[in-house]
Amino acid sequence: EHIHYETTGPALCTVVFLLIYFFGMASSIWWVILSLTWFLAAGMKWGNEAIASYSQYFHLAAWLIPSMKSIAVLALSSVDGDSVAGICYVGNQNLDNLRGFVLAPLVIYLFIGTMFLLAGFVSLFRIRSVIKQGGTKTDKLEKLMIRIGIFTVLYTVPATIIVACYFYEQHNRQSWEITHNCSNCLLERDRSSPDYAVFMLKYFMCLLVGITSGVWIWSGKTLDSWRTFCTRCCWGSKG
Repeated sequence: EHIHYETTGPALCTVVFLLIYFFGMASSIWWVILSLTWFLAAGMKWGNEAIASYSQYFHLAAWLIPSMKSIAVLALSSVDGDSVAGICYVGNQNLDNLRGFVLAPLVIYLFIGTMFLLAGFVSLFRIRSVIKQGGTKTDKLEKLMIRIGIFTVLYTVPATIIVACYFYEQHNRQSWEITHNCSNCLLERDRSSPDYAVFMLKYFMCLLVGITSGVWIWSGKTLDSWRTFCTRCCWGSKG
């Protein structure tokens, strides 16, 4: 049985879908951009100004791609209900939508971001070896490598678990539906039911990715940036 949003509240369901899907995909793309800029700075020796000159393209990619995917989901009327979490999302009832709009993008973003990070680490290790051969201390460089390494683990591990949970779901959902719709015509050994602990793990990891990333990047420079932004907004509104 397919679970779609009620006719009395489609707008609210659409809002929930957009909040979760749009910003979730945008956060994944921002992580890819972060990995790319890290590679450009560490591996290609780009300066801050050179990277900043492409900021408008980064913003365009981070917001346009999720917008196009969200519009496509809405245009195809693919928003459906998650019977476990009770939220509106995509791919809860249709495996093609799950693979096309959720699983494939997450795998692509995770793979590309991880490749950029690994390439950056390889470049830093080479730089570290050259510096050590010259007899110069590498304390600051090693601290940077440790910091980026910890952040990589804090993001990639939960993101990988989320992808694994989606693979588990798309691989077994058809047998779950057969068991649900024809429980009396199946032998006990042929019946299949979902492990709800996997779903709880998926939801927890979705929250953990955002929490760890937010806490990790929060620093004095972040506060200064937000303070400057708020000041400009206030002065602009007064002007």
